[in-house]
Amino acid sequence: MAQSIINTGKVLRQIVIGQLQGISEAQMDIQPEGFHNTIRWNIGHMVYWLDKYATLSFGSPSAVPAHYEALFNSGTKPADWTVTPPSKEELIGMLAAQLTRLSELTPEMLTQKLPSPFEMGPFQFVTAGELFNFALLHEAIHLGVISSQLKLV
Repeated sequence: MAQSIINTGKVLRQIVIGQLQGISEAQMDIQPEGFHNTIRWNIGHMVYWLDKYATLSFGSPSAVPAHYEALFNSGTKPADWTVTPPSKEELIGMLAAQLTRLSELTPEMLTQKLPSPFEMGPFQFVTAGELFNFALLHEAIHLGVISSQLKLV
C-alpha cells in the first residue's frame, strides 16, 4: 500500500507539471472573480507545502527559498506581495525537483512515526505516511482550483 501512495504522488505531480506547461506566463497572475489567489499562488503553495510536509515527515532539509513562506504559506495572497514572485519556469523547476525527491521515497519511510503528531484543526497525523497522504490530497485540491481558474481565464 505504501508503494501505491508513493506512485500516486509521482503521478499527481506529473499531472501538475503537465497542466502548468499549457499555461502562459500572463495567465499565471490573473485572479478570477470569486478567487482569493492566482494560478501562480496555487502552484507556489503546492511547492511550499510539499516541502514543508517532507520536512515534517522525513526530516529532510527545506529545499525552497526562505521567501516562499511569505508568498505561498496558508493565508497569504498575491495582493499582499511586496517582492517579485518566482517565474513560471522557476516554479516548474521546483516541481520537477520535488518529483525527483518523491522517487527517492521508500515504503519503509512512510511507516515511520513522526517525532510528534502533526495537528491541523481537528486532524492529527502520527506517521510519515499519514501526513504524506494528506499532502497528496492537499495537492489534488489545489490542482482542482487551478483547473477551475483556467476555465475563467
